Amino acid sequence: MAAASGEAQGTASLLRSARRNVYLLTAAQAVLGTMGPVTFSVGGVAGYQLLGNDKSLATAPLTGFNIGVAIGAIFVALLSRVLGRQTAFIVGALLGAAGGVLAAYALYLADFWLFAISLLVIGLSGGFTQKLRFAAADASPSFYKPRAISWILAGGMVSAVLGPQLVIQTRDMLAPIFFAGAFLAVVPVCLVAIIFLALLRLPDQRPAVNAATALPMRPLREIVLTQRFITGMVCGISTYALMTFMMTGAPIAMVIGCGFSQDMATLGIQWHVLAMFVPSFFTGMLVSRFGAEKVVASGLFILMACALVAHAGIELWNFWGALILLGLGWNFGFIGSTAIVAASYRPEEADKVQGFHDIILFAAVALASFGSGKVLTAYGWDMLNAAVWPLTFFCLFLLFALFFREKPRSA
Repeated sequence: MAAASGEAQGTASLLRSARRNVYLLTAAQAVLGTMGPVTFSVGGVAGYQLLGNDKSLATAPLTGFNIGVAIGAIFVALLSRVLGRQTAFIVGALLGAAGGVLAAYALYLADFWLFAISLLVIGLSGGFTQKLRFAAADASPSFYKPRAISWILAGGMVSAVLGPQLVIQTRDMLAPIFFAGAFLAVVPVCLVAIIFLALLRLPDQRPAVNAATALPMRPLREIVLTQRFITGMVCGISTYALMTFMMTGAPIAMVIGCGFSQDMATLGIQWHVLAMFVPSFFTGMLVSRFGAEKVVASGLFILMACALVAHAGIELWNFWGALILLGLGWNFGFIGSTAIVAASYRPEEADKVQGFHDIILFAAVALASFGSGKVLTAYGWDMLNAAVWPLTFFCLFLLFALFFREKPRSA
């Protein structure tokens, strides 16, 4: 009886500590996450305006951002092992502030390639920010992991409003150097995030032999070749790449292709990012109740609906409706995929597996953002939407294979 009571108290204490860290990480995510909406709201349009006659490279700065995220995934894994996750996250926030200053300077010089480099630096910070969801999961007991991941992504709801509003309120602040003010506004945002990060008390995740099971860490190859990891990674990559592919091209298609105002395009991105993160308040509960595989499958069907709405026309409602469904499909697909991946490794294996996962993920996302500009310029908006179909069908096949393989063991 006393042992059971002590165990219950220990679990309650662990849960309180986990919740405290999750709340602080959510606050940091909320403010650091504004860099994504700011970058994608104006990065493509700014790049388009900085180019000469050949506009096909307009999304290259956004590709720089996604390449930075991929490289940042490597850096945060290395720094976490050497300095600890808390210090690594603070370094990431400082990189974001530096990138914002460099982007404003590049716009002042009207230097396209310096602007692309500056977004790469901001992307490096984004790579560190992406680690927050794993940090929340790893700092939580197993039954709380899906909700921890959902809480972190729910912080993006604030980002969804704050990021586009920063653009609308500050883009003309340094006129005639348009958009420079929006990137300078990133600096105080990053400094606020550092305050939250400084209050964290994360558990030690350094590589070690699991004391409870006395099992050594498995080789990375063994982990990443499991069916569960492959399914989670492929579904996460496909969901994220499709979202980036369409989101990157949407503001250019709206402003340059269809004549909508920049504010309308920015508000479209705001609704899109809200749809990405608002459902996170209950997505974790859905994962816990129905299973990650079913939640990911639901997200894939929503992405199909997004493609149908986008194919239906080029009115404002088509763009906004498609962007909202795109965000919702990403939320279900990515949270579910992250939960699948998180269940494929032990705590002491976290850094190397997460680093590998995020490198592949954001390399694919970088290719998607670069290809978006090329495809949009050469073939138009409809061709961007057509990419949804083959990838979603392939992911559904992998999910059904995983589900039916593991179903007998859970029966």
